[in-house]
Amino acid sequence: MCHMTCARCVGATLIPLAVSATLTNILLFFPGANKMDNNIHLSEEVWYFGGILGSGVLMILPAVSLLNSKTIDCSAIYEQEDCGKKLKMLNTMMFLGTGIVGALYAFAISVVAIIRGPKCLVGNNTWEYPFHDGNYLKDIGLWNNCKEPIHIVPWNLSFFSIQLIISGIQISLCGTYVAKIYKLFLLPSCGTIKNPFRACCFQRF
Repeated sequence: MCHMTCARCVGATLIPLAVSATLTNILLFFPGANKMDNNIHLSEEVWYFGGILGSGVLMILPAVSLLNSKTIDCSAIYEQEDCGKKLKMLNTMMFLGTGIVGALYAFAISVVAIIRGPKCLVGNNTWEYPFHDGNYLKDIGLWNNCKEPIHIVPWNLSFFSIQLIISGIQISLCGTYVAKIYKLFLLPSCGTIKNPFRACCFQRF
């Protein structure tokens, strides 16, 4: 029998990652664990919903597809019987592509947010982005430029970093699995056996 490598294992891993990314994005709406008096003072990147949409909702599609993946008989690869199973694999690969796009979106948003820094009160009732080109990452003393919200700099930096890591892991998992499915498609088409010694090594747990 020919199986897809650890489909349910990867799918089960993507689910908690998607939930974690969503929670991370939600927490960014409450800097310093406090509710903002005016949401217009939140950093723009928070409203792009990188964790909720990119690494969250769009990642559910490939996760569910992998969790519901069926065993793929080798006859779908080497014989004409049930060749439609390859189309199911192609469908899974398309969902994985959607997940990769979503994770890349969240990854890009996180990078921009970390480099740009948070929007905060700098004095005289002025809310702006006081940092430039990630200079605050090298000089912690600059963090004092942000008067409010309290601890906004470490809060944003921590959660956008978590979002960055989560999306990076999602990209790796989905990308690796797409490559494995693509490799399976390189096997002889249905009805032919060009290389009888080529092992069917994809397994699902």
